[in-house]
Amino acid sequence: METNLTNDQEQAILKELASKKVHQLKSFYNHLAVYVIVMIVFLLKEYTNLPLHFIPIKYINWVVMIIWSAVILGSAIDLFTSYKIFGQQWEERKLRSILEKKYKKQKWE
Repeated sequence: METNLTNDQEQAILKELASKKVHQLKSFYNHLAVYVIVMIVFLLKEYTNLPLHFIPIKYINWVVMIIWSAVILGSAIDLFTSYKIFGQQWEERKLRSILEKKYKKQKWE
């Protein structure tokens, strides 16, 4: 199915999709950095005699860290393997579908 979008419109939509991907990557890396810092503090609290029992840190326990680890792992799988699982053909079909929806929306406005 062919679209009647101009090259400029396609480039704008591709730029928007790439921008969303970059934002997702940036958010994931920020989340991962906080996770690593908290994991280090948690391990220091659990396995050393350092006095790390003040308010925010005393509530970090094994359950919280296991759940947080699962969330990090799920986010990584979602972000990095979704395109590998679905493949290039699926990505092209999805992109065409998004472009067509954008074109139809712009046409009726």
